[in-house]
Amino acid sequence: MSYLQELLSDPKTFFWVFVYLIALFTAIRVIMDTHSSTKTAAYILLILLLPLIGTIVYFTFGVNYRKARLYQQKQVGNEHFFDELKQNIVTDSAQLVSDNRELIGHHIDLVNLLIKDSYNKVTKNKVSLLVNGEQKFPEVARCLKAARNHIHIEYYIFENSGIGNSIKDILIERANAGVTVRVIYDAFGSLGFRKNVKLELESHGVIVKPFYQVRFPVLASRINYRDHRKIIVIDGSIGFTGGINISDRYVNSGSNQLYWRDTHVKLEGEAVHSLQYHFLSNWAFCADERLPFSKALFPALPSVPAHDELVQIVCSGPDHKRASIMFAYFTAISMAQKNVFITTPYFIPNESILSAIKKAALSGKDVRLLVPYTSDSRFVDAASRFYFADLLEAGVKIYRYKKGFIHSKTMVVDEHVSFVGTANMDYRSFEMNFEVNAVMYGKKMNGKLTDEFYKDIEHSEILDVNEWRDRSAFITFLDSVARIISPVL
Repeated sequence: MSYLQELLSDPKTFFWVFVYLIALFTAIRVIMDTHSSTKTAAYILLILLLPLIGTIVYFTFGVNYRKARLYQQKQVGNEHFFDELKQNIVTDSAQLVSDNRELIGHHIDLVNLLIKDSYNKVTKNKVSLLVNGEQKFPEVARCLKAARNHIHIEYYIFENSGIGNSIKDILIERANAGVTVRVIYDAFGSLGFRKNVKLELESHGVIVKPFYQVRFPVLASRINYRDHRKIIVIDGSIGFTGGINISDRYVNSGSNQLYWRDTHVKLEGEAVHSLQYHFLSNWAFCADERLPFSKALFPALPSVPAHDELVQIVCSGPDHKRASIMFAYFTAISMAQKNVFITTPYFIPNESILSAIKKAALSGKDVRLLVPYTSDSRFVDAASRFYFADLLEAGVKIYRYKKGFIHSKTMVVDEHVSFVGTANMDYRSFEMNFEVNAVMYGKKMNGKLTDEFYKDIEHSEILDVNEWRDRSAFITFLDSVARIISPVL
């Protein structure tokens, strides 16, 4: 018997030879299919250190569905669906920009990027800032109760809870009154929703569809691509988006142990049509129902007499050709002339965003980053901490929120540009999740968000570069490991 035959005759040896061959095949596939050098390095390192676990993690979470038929079908549908709109977008936006340069300031490159990247129309709007669930949910309830034609809801988390049940009751009442109600929920983020709320809604005529049905969450690679959007459209004329899910935790009524700080916006104007388009494109995919453009879905809207802002709605996800939200963040930061104030619960930037932030700080801009003192993921906290020393040395002021958990995803740049949306400043939001942000041009919303930022840093601890440098070598090592692995999780 040869030495090789003798080795392979042992079951344990045979098993590990098989594991390493599969790991080698996986490593080759990672190199061929993963376009991000950071993610490639992370997967290769994980496979080298833990070949069996690394292989399972890659095939569970890492397969690139940008190329899969699952998304190709959606891309084709979106392109045909959008043809009816985009012919007028460039012309209308150019005229609006020309007439309102004082609202945009020097950020014309950002406007043009979003127009040319994915036909994100510039629109006039009245924008209302909603801080925390205490402000959001009463306003949402009031507007839902006034719906006359249709209600469209798309949410990552729709909990079977007090807030969730109150919204459910309003949707049922409106459906019984003849209003068409359509709901998209993320099957992973809203695991409890489908057990009770979904069935009750459907029994009253509400049309409910999951954004992918996840039957085996532990094994389903689809959970890696989540519908993280929070969209409400009412009668095609009122819209809501931002970071606040439908959950009791966002209402600080005194019963919650942890204070949740988050931000949402209410939109009245043509930006609602953009939210409507993105909802309907996902509806066509989830429900296999392509709704035609109509006056009911896209009604003529009265002009906004004294509009607060110009708004562009920007979406991204695995079905988009480019990481549009990441490009928007990068462009806005790179163009900053005075300040950049970033609030995000999860901060794991790619090299482009990291370079833009450091460039802004090193060139003398007032750059501030607000993150949670402790988030709901220790792993993410560790990965985020890796970047702090480099940013502090570049001159970035870093604050860690201590009043509770800050879940806002906002950014203000200079006096003219503001972001509120669902996208965190991390790999998952840039590359894997379906996200939506409102990009707003004008001093009014910028000023309000700046005021809220200053209020939040009053409840935060500012990091000292020297003290941060003196952290133990072991903690620094753990943060480095978390950062290396973070792109694959």
